[in-house]
Order: sequence, then C-alpha cells, then structure tokens
Amino acid sequence: MKSKTQRLIAIRQIITEKKISSQDELLTLLTEQGFQITQATLSRDLKYLKVAKVPDNATGYRYEVPESGNKHPEVEYTMEGFPMNRIDSIEFSGQLAVMKTKPGFANSIASVIDSYGIFEVLGTIAGDDTILLINRDGVSKTDVANALDLILPGLKTKIL
Repeated sequence: MKSKTQRLIAIRQIITEKKISSQDELLTLLTEQGFQITQATLSRDLKYLKVAKVPDNATGYRYEVPESGNKHPEVEYTMEGFPMNRIDSIEFSGQLAVMKTKPGFANSIASVIDSYGIFEVLGTIAGDDTILLINRDGVSKTDVANALDLILPGLKTKIL
C-alpha cells in the first residue's frame, strides 16, 4: 500500500504536468498509478495541498497547485537573481538538508522557502549563513530538490 506522502506527491505531479479538470479524471489517473483511494480522501488531499480550480480556455476549469512555479505574491525579488545568487550550496543527509548561503542571507531565504509552504519541506531553521531544512518522512532528496527548484530556479546546480 502506498503512503499518504507518495499519494500527495503523485497528485501534485499529475496536476502540474497535465490539465486536470475534475476529481474523477484525477482519481482515474491515481488509480492507474496504483493508488486506491475514495473521492472523499482525494477531496481532503486537494484541500490539504491548497489546490484551486482556475479558468482554462480549453477545458473550462483546471486544477492548479499554488506552489507550481508561480512567485508567491508576498515575496519581493528586488535584487537581480535573489535569492539564487546568495545560495552557495545544498547538501542532503537522510531527512535533512543543509543549505549554505552568503553571510546574512539565511534568514531571508528560509523565509522565502517557508512562505511557499511546499509539502516536501516540513520546516526550516536558519542561522546567519546556514539553513537546516527538515524534509517530510517518505519524501526523497529528488522530490525536495524538485520542489525547491520550482521556487528557487537553478537550485539543482548547487546540490553537492
């Protein structure tokens, strides 16, 4: 039996990659991937992930995950390349990741990560030039890197 974490990741991936216009369509795709869930569970998962229906010219409406690459409206990107030009590296160890930044930038970058509320990262702890990212159980290093790369484009090039 697949875990809730795997199911939530699959839902995000399907919605990000395809134009899904109904829960029935999403439920069918999840069933094809081996998930056995009810419509009620799917509805709760969509609410948990903060999935919204947005207008679409082709299908009328489609689902959209808020963290799917759109800049968070409250996050200001005032410097060229911020925050990527302030991140030196990221290294993973089990369910943890350590991100090294330029001195004085860890708190602001951690705040950007936290403001998106991405599912794969449970939370962050920041010092002056280091951020500790705590990953959710059952989420792989690749899943975390992909989720972070959506909000911090180019981060994958900084992985050690």
